[in-house]
Amino acid sequence: MQPFALNYARPAVELEAAIPYVYDAGQQLNVLRDGRVAASDFALLREFGTTTSTAGSKTHFDD
Repeated sequence: MQPFALNYARPAVELEAAIPYVYDAGQQLNVLRDGRVAASDFALLREFGTTTSTAGSKTHFDD
């Protein structure tokens, strides 16, 4: 017997987005291409809402 929800479930559509920042392991935070800290760019924060990276989840089990 197949659960009812599986009749209607579809894979999530993956959107392609260009993320304007990268994680800098030396500074342990996200930086923009020009070297500025990504969290200090208020326009970027308004557009994306966050600058979260996966670094924390690789080092902390409770993230």
